[in-house]
Amino acid sequence: MKYDVVIVGAGPAGIFTAIELLRKGSHQSILIVEKGQPVEKRHCPKSQTKECMNCKPYCHITTGFSGAGAFSDGKLSLSPEVGGDLPSLIGEDLAAELIDYTDKIYLEFGADSHIEGVSDPEKVKEIRKRAIHAGLKLVDCPIRHLGTEKAQGLYLAIECYLQENGVDMMFGYECDDLLLEKNQCRGVVVTDGKTTREIEAHTTIIATGRRGADWLEKLCAEYDVAHQPGTVDIGVRVEVRNEVMEEVNRVLYESKLIGYPRPFKNKVRTFCQNPGGFVSQENYDNNLAVVNGHSYKDLKSGNTNLSILCSHNFSYPFNQPIAYAQKVGELTNMLGAGHILVQRFGDILDGKRTWPKELSQSNVKPTLPDAVAGDITAAMPYRAMTNIINFIQAMDIVVPGFASTETLLYSPELKFYSNRVKMDANLETNVRGLHCLGDSSGWTRGLMMASVMGVLMGRKLYEKEIAEQA
Repeated sequence: MKYDVVIVGAGPAGIFTAIELLRKGSHQSILIVEKGQPVEKRHCPKSQTKECMNCKPYCHITTGFSGAGAFSDGKLSLSPEVGGDLPSLIGEDLAAELIDYTDKIYLEFGADSHIEGVSDPEKVKEIRKRAIHAGLKLVDCPIRHLGTEKAQGLYLAIECYLQENGVDMMFGYECDDLLLEKNQCRGVVVTDGKTTREIEAHTTIIATGRRGADWLEKLCAEYDVAHQPGTVDIGVRVEVRNEVMEEVNRVLYESKLIGYPRPFKNKVRTFCQNPGGFVSQENYDNNLAVVNGHSYKDLKSGNTNLSILCSHNFSYPFNQPIAYAQKVGELTNMLGAGHILVQRFGDILDGKRTWPKELSQSNVKPTLPDAVAGDITAAMPYRAMTNIINFIQAMDIVVPGFASTETLLYSPELKFYSNRVKMDANLETNVRGLHCLGDSSGWTRGLMMASVMGVLMGRKLYEKEIAEQA
């Protein structure tokens, strides 16, 4: 099998690389290799079983066409300040221009035209004033909310568009190895567990998302792809009643707040806020269960959930931040007998575990029904737990009632994007013909910035095509 471009991973970065090549009129042959299934075949059985079935060989929520995007809350952050460090590589102005361009593509495929967080600037000022008083920074970020159920339809439309325009796709295959020759990548080796195939390509793009971060890190080490350990995020998913978050939900939809609480002064931030949303579970390799959250356009709960993430940066001699975070998750899973743990904030402050009876009597009812009441502090590192507690208490100044006794904390919430692949502004690595995009590259976080990186990659490949024809 021979192609001009092979893309490993059908998440936003890989998808938008292919879209931009098509829109530019490229004549290059393109193949997307995806471990999971097409959108129309992705189904989580939990809607019927009411509990996680730990699907094998992969979780349908995190794996398949569009990656975790199809089952996520589907929020597009329209600010270069949000979504990772790509602007530091390509420049703020270009990042802003690409966000605007990519947003228009999402609109073409059916994204909601309404933008959250821009309708009441005076109220935003009031919220920012309270944030400053609390020692937090409020990041201005307009949000386009796709909605979990709407995101699936949108990405299905993109899938059909790519197929109708000649992009080949191999589902059920994962990348097993690279084809390298004298510091040049010549393609990939893929397998479906039974058959192994070599795919030759002039350009190889690895865009395997957060789920593939650990695998890409090992690949970089094996083949001397220049990289460095970066940041790993360890935190919790917080759930409160909608009434507590009413003003912030209405004015901002998502409150992106950043703080550096004493005594450690690590960066702590809110992420992925879901008004009227539902807490969810995702399963990674090695049976690692992590917590997430999403929000539908039409179906609403009585709660709002969001994550609070503590960033950890390690220095010499330690260089395994992903493995560190996985160990935290594994220990938490052990305490919950393979389930997500949930604990009331007041019980954490009182130094006691939460019991099921206490949950049943609380105003805040868990939207993750199979979460196990327990003690997350028995597994969470002291540094991270202290940062999270202090940040929640600061949040209470911005959102009164946020630090109430009945506020729920779910664990573990982990974000694996710690392997930072070194590349230049043209997205070139030190291995010719090899490019690494999206969250697994360590440069992006979230749907929009991963999509933007794909658009830029498509443009760079088209420019090369034109140059070679000249």
